Amino acid sequence: MEVSSVKKLEQLEFSLESVTDLSSSSASSSSPAVATFSCVDGVTELRFLQSDSTHCFNFDLASAQLFKLGPVHFICVSDSSGSSEEKSFSQGVNIKFKNDKDSKDFCESFQEWRKDAVVQGSSLQNGTVSANKSKFDNKIEASSAKMYFHYYGQLLHQQNMLQDYVRTGTYYAAVMENRSDFAGRVVVDVGAGSGILSMFAAQAGAKHVYAVEASEMAEYARKLIAGNPLFAERITVIKGKVEDIELPEKADILISEPMGTLLVNERMLESYVIARDRFMSPKGKMFPTVGRIHMAPFSDEFLFIEMANKAMFWQQQNYYGVDLTPLYGSAHQGYFSQPVVDAFDPRLLVASPMFHIIDFTQMKEEDFYEIDIPLKFTASMCTRVHGLACWFDVLFDGSTVQRWLTTAPGAPTTHWYQIRCVLSQPIYVMAGQEITGRLHLIAHSAQSYTIDLTLSAKMWGPGASQGGILQSSTCKFDLKEPYYRMSQPQAYPVAQELPLQPQPELNTQDIQTPNEELEEELLQQPPQNPSAQL
Repeated sequence: MEVSSVKKLEQLEFSLESVTDLSSSSASSSSPAVATFSCVDGVTELRFLQSDSTHCFNFDLASAQLFKLGPVHFICVSDSSGSSEEKSFSQGVNIKFKNDKDSKDFCESFQEWRKDAVVQGSSLQNGTVSANKSKFDNKIEASSAKMYFHYYGQLLHQQNMLQDYVRTGTYYAAVMENRSDFAGRVVVDVGAGSGILSMFAAQAGAKHVYAVEASEMAEYARKLIAGNPLFAERITVIKGKVEDIELPEKADILISEPMGTLLVNERMLESYVIARDRFMSPKGKMFPTVGRIHMAPFSDEFLFIEMANKAMFWQQQNYYGVDLTPLYGSAHQGYFSQPVVDAFDPRLLVASPMFHIIDFTQMKEEDFYEIDIPLKFTASMCTRVHGLACWFDVLFDGSTVQRWLTTAPGAPTTHWYQIRCVLSQPIYVMAGQEITGRLHLIAHSAQSYTIDLTLSAKMWGPGASQGGILQSSTCKFDLKEPYYRMSQPQAYPVAQELPLQPQPELNTQDIQTPNEELEEELLQQPPQNPSAQL
């Protein structure tokens, strides 16, 4: 099943408290008015007619703009349609509505009618046709979005996520254990990917599922869903962004997998809450419901040396006759600006973790633009602190069962692993010493975050109340450019590099590594049985 992402537009009328001409020098009397959207001979128009006057203000929606001055107060202006090269506005009106609901409904209609006017072929000054940028396009640079949707449009990456059995199994359990939340309900799958979560919802008895996917994976999802006829009639795949598409009905349940590294990477959580505001009914549920970012200081001498040694290449003073040392400082700083993504031993943590809660049911889109987390820990040992370790978990707050999906160290590993921000200058702590700091995340247009981390060690012992900060270390990281430590090639034994020969099946647990003399002797001896192979 498929539906158009835009509702069929019909003529609409809105009652206004008043409309006044911006160009009028005298204050016009406030009188009721009517705003009408219509399409005549292919031209989409907005008309304002005052009830006590025959004068009508006409706006071509292809060039009209709406500005909000207050909850019920707006200004509508129209670009000059003449041949003048100078950019100007030909007319404008003050609009006042009777209540918030009327103003909201008018704004939604204005956006849809204006989008339709541009798509139908309104000619702009440069001779091209352009649609309004969506909220997503306004905050995300085009090159990042292109790579992002290309990545998730490939089956091999979807397979990587599907084969994360902790992730997929937890989602399946959260849905099936809470069938009462899904049975007979309308569900929206935000960023549906392969459509697996949509089919989980259908298995749980959903009345209808709208699977929204912006990448080319939407076509694969259609094919996969069509191949499962038990679900196909109850799932509609809509290709588009949740910021742009329209749905014919409100949703009782939102389901999505919007989590990235450190929970917020890729900035899909913003689309998740936008879908909540646009499509979810007031008493609807969100799966997942709440997220938590966990943090704790760690000590890992091997990782620190590994990071520092990467930049040693740039300390060569005679590299084919070239002195590389002028770039050593920049290279050193660059390596330590990469968050490390891997799975680590929880015994590396030097203090009990703390967490920061992100409630998806309450967060506004703008709340994700900047996240500030004050840090406070108590060291459990005497050691060097090399940085801050982070992971996350999310809660599926079902009516029947509450289930957590965790990426914690020591728990079964997921494709998110954990993340560590390594300080270029470690700090020294004693057992019982207080560690304070700040984790500050600022969103950027490449669908990720800049991280500013500060860790400080305060005085400890009897004189702690009279002292201040002893040591402090600060570092900046780009969450978009992590160091995937798990992807490094592994070292293999030299014996595996020998030429391959046909061999009978062997139990690798029974193989013992011979010493060099015995190995040479065995290789020189001819086999007693011609059919035997070494």
